[in-house]
Formats: sequence, structure tokens, C-alpha cells
Amino acid sequence: MPQHKSCKKRMRTDAIRRERNRAGRSALRRAVRVYRELAPEDRKAAYNGLQSTLDIAAKKGLIPMNRAARLKSRLSPAA
Repeated sequence: MPQHKSCKKRMRTDAIRRERNRAGRSALRRAVRVYRELAPEDRKAAYNGLQSTLDIAAKKGLIPMNRAARLKSRLSPAA
């Protein structure tokens, strides 16, 4: 256990951030899974929303920028 006051606060904030990041990554994986299960004709309409979700996740640091770009490329309706 930490002895310093600042270390105790760091543990609290780390726990909050860990839960927030876990929830965000889970929601992102769920969004990709739902998109993959869509019919090909429905994917065209849903792609913009998924693209935005990936960009926001990358901006927040949940996933790396290159992973977001790779997923967008692989999941694009043209592919």
C-alpha cells in the first residue's frame, strides 16, 4: 500500500481511468462486432458511424491511430 498522500490519490485516479478505458474499449469492440454482423447492404449506412467511433477512440487513446486506420480500411463497405 502506498504511504504518501499523492500515491494514494494516484491509485484512486488510476482505478477510475482503468474502468473508463475498459468500458470504452468494450463499447468499441461491441460496435465493431455489430457492424460485422450487418448485412452488406446495411453496412454502407452504418459505416460513417463506425468510422466516427473509431476516430474518437483513437483520439482518446483507447486504441492507437494506426489500428483505427487499419480497422477503417478493412471494414469499409468497398472492401
